[in-house]
Amino acid sequence: MYITITPQRSGGHFARSVADYVSYLEKEAEGISDWTGEQFFSRMEDQVSPEKVICEIDGNATKLSRNEPRFYAITISPSASELKSLGNTSEDLKAYTREIMASYAQCFNREIDGRVIRASDILYFARIEHQRFYKGTDRAVQMNQAVAAQILELKHEVRRIERGEQPGKVGALQKEILRLEASAPAQLEGRRIREGMPKPGPQSHIHIIVSRKDASNRVSLSPGSKYKASTVEFGGKLVKRGFDRDRFFTQAERIFDTRFNYQRSFTQHYANRRLLKRDPERFFKALAGLPGGERGAALKVLIQAGVKLPMVSGPGFSITVKAAKALRRSVSRALSASTIQF
Repeated sequence: MYITITPQRSGGHFARSVADYVSYLEKEAEGISDWTGEQFFSRMEDQVSPEKVICEIDGNATKLSRNEPRFYAITISPSASELKSLGNTSEDLKAYTREIMASYAQCFNREIDGRVIRASDILYFARIEHQRFYKGTDRAVQMNQAVAAQILELKHEVRRIERGEQPGKVGALQKEILRLEASAPAQLEGRRIREGMPKPGPQSHIHIIVSRKDASNRVSLSPGSKYKASTVEFGGKLVKRGFDRDRFFTQAERIFDTRFNYQRSFTQHYANRRLLKRDPERFFKALAGLPGGERGAALKVLIQAGVKLPMVSGPGFSITVKAAKALRRSVSRALSASTIQF
């Protein structure tokens, strides 16, 4: 499962309205006048119009400056194996969203009128999507970049010949383009994988729009806070602040596993993914101590992600300084390209 929490920007600044993001989330229904697919939903409602989402999020931003985000986007992307554990994908993900957003409220170190934050204090709207498309950062697209550049140049050359700007044989160039297309290392159903192509297999995921302000429009709740838990003096009063992301991500996994009876593997645990990013050497030492079958499954995931692995043989695993540096670079590239599908 892959979860992100990001403030939404527009033109380098925090978006003043949620309208553009709502429009983006409407892309599956674009051009379909009688759309009967997924709708926005909230904590209490199963169907919410895009107009209501925009009105409520935009209208819930009192006293926020231009330098503060008005809303955050949370994206929750279950893996293919996690999605297979669901029954009715849409209804299961909807119920799951409501449960983890209650957990989201609990992860704030804030109070409203002297009490802890509750689920009813969070103003959010969510939408489930069932398609994903390849991005330029995906490993398969990057593998094809050299071929893609050659094909693009040949297509430019074809157009120059057709416009009479240079001599040449269009037919020969088109044959070379077809040869290059077939030679691309990453293929899908006989076609070169490129940016914008739909990804195969189960791709259902959740988009959540959550207001920066609480539902009463009085209290600022920022999941982007750099503090997990602290207290600061404000207006002569001590005020709690902070949001525990690690707790939220961990609880999102626990809730999923409990609700859908899912058996999470070593590489699928958030704590282990976090360890891989921050301290690859410790990660591989922990991995080396796993039973053979579980260790093999974890290594397979990392190999598919493009991580160049050290020799992992057992609990006594050790790694040289030079190999550790190379490992960190390899892990960093894989994570930045979003290629590790946990």
